[in-house]
Amino acid sequence: MTTLELLAQAVGAGKAKDARALAQRALDEGIPPGDIVEQALVPAMAAVGEKFKNNEIFVPEMLVAARAMKESMALLEPRLVAAGITPKFTALIGTVQGDLHDIGKNLVAIMWKGANFKVVDLGTNVTAAKYIAAIQEHRPHLVGLSALLTTTMPAIVETVRAIRASGCPPVKIMVGGAPVTQQFADEIGADGYAADAGSAVDQALALVNAA
Repeated sequence: MTTLELLAQAVGAGKAKDARALAQRALDEGIPPGDIVEQALVPAMAAVGEKFKNNEIFVPEMLVAARAMKESMALLEPRLVAAGITPKFTALIGTVQGDLHDIGKNLVAIMWKGANFKVVDLGTNVTAAKYIAAIQEHRPHLVGLSALLTTTMPAIVETVRAIRASGCPPVKIMVGGAPVTQQFADEIGADGYAADAGSAVDQALALVNAA
């Protein structure tokens, strides 16, 4: 197997030390850092997302794969920056006001990073005003709104409405979380909905590539 194939395998298996060592070996072999990301890390995390969607793996396995990816990226990022290589798309993500749950949000952020998005994580209990300020600062292609509690679903409605009315640069809005459905997303005028972190990558790529 090639070094990139071994790296992809290590990330998928959640072997962080191996992933870092193989990323270094790939660099030592003269493979450009952008190629390492595109040909090993992105496919590895895509495969992890697909397995998660199909209930072949669960949250713990996703988290260890993400840790392995982060170990590799810690080596690669300085070289990517030095080469002037940046992710093609930027996404903001946060849990809406009144909701402090973040496991689902964090998984989506990990998967988006694995799909080579620059991700700005606003954390939890994020007000509409904070989303709007972040959109104006970062000019993302995509904004993700998450909620776990039924009682905070109105905050999603309010945030979508506020972003649309704010005069911000145009942005695609995606919603998700346990109580959220496709019907709810359609009713409030969101651009996309994802039921899980694996689907969130497919939906995000469809939205930004269609823009």
